[in-house]
Amino acid sequence: MHATLPLLARTEFPAIRRRRLETLQVNLGYVCNQTCVHCHVNAGPKRTESMSRETVDQVLAYLRASGAAAIDLTGGAPELNPHFRHLVREARALGVNVIDRCNLTVLFEPGQEDTAEFLASQQVSIVASLPCYTEELVDRQRGKGVHDASIRAIRILNGLGYGRDGSGLTLDLVYNPQGAKLPPPQAALEADYKRILGANFGIAFNRLYTIANMPIQRFGSMLVSKGEFNSYMKLLRESHRTENLEDVMCRSTVSVDWRGFLYDCDFNQMLGLALQVAGRPRMHLSHALDSDLDGNPIVVRDHCFGCTAGQGSSCGGALA
Repeated sequence: MHATLPLLARTEFPAIRRRRLETLQVNLGYVCNQTCVHCHVNAGPKRTESMSRETVDQVLAYLRASGAAAIDLTGGAPELNPHFRHLVREARALGVNVIDRCNLTVLFEPGQEDTAEFLASQQVSIVASLPCYTEELVDRQRGKGVHDASIRAIRILNGLGYGRDGSGLTLDLVYNPQGAKLPPPQAALEADYKRILGANFGIAFNRLYTIANMPIQRFGSMLVSKGEFNSYMKLLRESHRTENLEDVMCRSTVSVDWRGFLYDCDFNQMLGLALQVAGRPRMHLSHALDSDLDGNPIVVRDHCFGCTAGQGSSCGGALA
């Protein structure tokens, strides 16, 4: 795999600082039942990195101390971590909103037969990947048979109340572009998704998030191999909108890796760019309980233009 960090080292991205912490985003490991072309984590079935119970309990201690309103669980497939349910139950007991970044097909993996029911019982918000509404494009990006399995999974979730008005169970979908281009306007694409998925499959969801592909890890390496890395970076830089800087997710989110180290965002985590606090080369959860990160400078590189280009992009979709 081609390393992309050396290609991002020199940057003109504006300096920005943190605000009050609102969301703790936790990567529970890189184990996944899928191997997606656009994956910025380089996750897959052969990865072995997985957060331990000790680190999960440190996450909970930090969650209590920080006062964050939400915990955003990601991976890999976060549900494949053996301590996933313990973390969910304890976070919900604290009154924290729990978000599960679900790839949908994980619901059919051995041992996951009751995962959908567990998520509903804990009122977990689900953000599910479905990079297109057509079988051809989903399977091209995520693997053969993924589209059909994803539709079956959404039907199961709909049957439990997810995506249905008045249920209190939120199901949001995620779109990623095919290749080196920016996402289309989010609102218009959401309307297309709802119309087509409703008519063809009778399924429902709450919102669609459009997220730009980051030029790092598996997707970045693919761009290098195809000779498209520089042109994609040129597109991101030229599409930068200063107003998007106000709402980039790193201002109010802290990312935690499977070992418990802190980063400004999940993308920096994948590049090994640790959150910088004066006097520490990198910070671990076990040393962060008394740290106030409000006003702390955010580590930036050229990949950050992926969050400010066009309508903007974050784990919560478009910014503009």
